[in-house]
Formats: sequence, structure tokens, C-alpha cells
Amino acid sequence: MKKLLIVLGVLAGLGLIGLILIMIAAGSYNGLVRLSQGVDNSWAQVQADYQRRADLIPNLVATVSGAADFEKSTLTQITEARASVGKVTVDTKNAPSDPAKLAAFDQAQSQLSSALSRLLVVVERYPELKATANFAALQAQLEGTENRITVARRDFNDAVQAYDTAIKSFPAILYAGACGFHDKPYFAAAPGSETAPKVQFNYGGPNTAPAPVKP
Repeated sequence: MKKLLIVLGVLAGLGLIGLILIMIAAGSYNGLVRLSQGVDNSWAQVQADYQRRADLIPNLVATVSGAADFEKSTLTQITEARASVGKVTVDTKNAPSDPAKLAAFDQAQSQLSSALSRLLVVVERYPELKATANFAALQAQLEGTENRITVARRDFNDAVQAYDTAIKSFPAILYAGACGFHDKPYFAAAPGSETAPKVQFNYGGPNTAPAPVKP
């Protein structure tokens, strides 16, 4: 009888330990799910802000093209850059897990940012265009959108960092890969991003100065 009680006690202890481990694993798994969804939500915000910028461009082009003798090549570059962004296929709901796809998306957005930056340089030669209410309103909206893009990219990287750290931590590291939780890539930080940026049109890519416009 005494041996039976000992066996039952051992089994109960093992069962309790097993139950605790299951609860820990379940809590860890649910935590990974929440973090993964957080990354996807941040990605959706990035997509929304970039789409808002793309939606503003047709009105900007229409407004600027009305200026006499305006450099048509600049408008062509913006139109082509906007079209190239649409050719990059990425999941709009789930954050990309392939670094190459995120890099291609980022490069396309960077080209559009550079084209917009060059447009501002050219517009400096058209004070009558800068003075119009339509252009001033569009410029303000684009500047606000660029700020939102910067914040959305930073929040996305923060969400990815929290997620990637979690799947490499114990006990998640024991099962994360088998359950489909894999590393997610970051947006590459632009040079000089450690300092507070000024409002400009090249937040989507490398922080390089726009090419000078030849007279």
C-alpha cells in the first residue's frame, strides 16, 4: 500500500510538472501569435501610408504640369517611379518573410522618393507655381505623409525586433520553427537616421541629396 501511494505521488508530481510545462508552452505560443500579428499590423500601416502618397501623386503631377515650360522629364520620372512601385508584388496583409522581397519594395519606394525630391528642386525655379494654393496644399500633404511613413517604418522595425527576439528566446526557440514562426526582415536604416530628420521627400530610401538641376 505504501509503495502504491509513493507511485501515485510520483505520477501526480509528474502530471503537475507536465501541466505546468504545457501552460508555459501555451502562453509562449500565444505570445508569439500576438507578436506576429503586431508585425502584420505595423506592415499594414506602412502599406497604407505609402498608398496615401501614391494617391496624392496624380493630383501633384496634374497641378505641376499646368505650369508653362515645366520640365516634362521630371514628371515622367515621377510617373514611371510610381508605376514601378505597383509592379513590386508584396502581401498587403502579412509582413514579408523574404528579405529580398522587402528590399525590392524598399528600393522601388526609394526611387519614387528620389523623384519627388528632384521635383521640389525643379519647382524652386517656378515661384508662380509654388505660390498656388493647390500646390501648397499638395506639398503639405506629401510632407505629412512622408513623416507618417518614417514613423510607420520605425514602428514596423520595432515590432519585428520584438518578434525576432521572442522566437529566439527560451522556450520558444524549441518549437518556433516547427510551428511556422521564422525571422522577419527589417527595413534598412537610412544613413543619418540616428539624428532627427528634416521634413523632406527622401525618407523612403537612402538620405542622399537630390541631383542638381541643370538650367
